[in-house]
Amino acid sequence: MPRLLHLDSSADLETSVSRELTRLFVDTWRGLGPGHAVVERDLHRSPLPHLPDAGLHYAPQLRTDSERPDPAAEGLQAELIGELTGADAVVIGAPMYNSSMPSTLKAWIDFVHVVGTTVPVDGSEKPLAGKPVTIVSTRGNNYAPGTPSASGDFVVPPLRQVLGDSLGMSVSVVTVDLTLANRLPPLAPFAAQASESLAAARVAVRDLAATLGS
Repeated sequence: MPRLLHLDSSADLETSVSRELTRLFVDTWRGLGPGHAVVERDLHRSPLPHLPDAGLHYAPQLRTDSERPDPAAEGLQAELIGELTGADAVVIGAPMYNSSMPSTLKAWIDFVHVVGTTVPVDGSEKPLAGKPVTIVSTRGNNYAPGTPSASGDFVVPPLRQVLGDSLGMSVSVVTVDLTLANRLPPLAPFAAQASESLAAARVAVRDLAATLGS
């Protein structure tokens, strides 16, 4: 039974574009058949604590004698890693907040990126190697390659680094630019471009969900 892990991190519960697109991904996934299950984790509605102990960065065998994380925190970490390793595919809503990702999403990353567990140090195969993850990144301005603001995207590159390079997952990215074109007067002239960006993202999300769930 194919299983999807669905993560949202937008603080906007009503008009979020990233939430719209991850929901479209989920609906497309479920529409592929009754056996296509989804595990939902809303990082804004139910935020994770910031990593409470530096020892949680490491597998137990790599911790120092002074690193003794609380068992409850270890249990939460095991739960989050279990959701990730147990999924056949992952979709993550990652809106841009002040040039970076929401802190709720960063907290999740800190829990699941564990040296010696999800990131082996003994040369063994990464347990998440090749697992497909789709990042849906929405941005108020235009951060597309070649634009003046392109270098200001501190959402997608870090996620590619952590999920792809470090954890070994197969990363796909869907971006939507100019989501504030209908809200901020200086961006109003780009409303048509914003609509085109969103329309293209909807197509990309449907195609990825259908391909990964097939």
